[in-house]
Amino acid sequence: MVEIEVKIKTDKIQLDQFLKWANLVSSGGEAKALIQGEKVLVNGKIEQRRARKIMKGDRVELEGQNPVYKVNSE
Repeated sequence: MVEIEVKIKTDKIQLDQFLKWANLVSSGGEAKALIQGEKVLVNGKIEQRRARKIMKGDRVELEGQNPVYKVNSE
């Protein structure tokens, strides 16, 4: 499994904002659709909350895709 480190500038970030920050989606609407469609996993579990706080050490992935994005702070 390939793991890519994504650095955030704060201690935590909302899931939908993280998806945009990591360039996994191009818009908030696209992030919302993926999350509501149960296509986003946080630490290996499906996450349906757009406002879910993502913190250093969390791993985010899109279902059926590689790589996994590991969150780190600057």
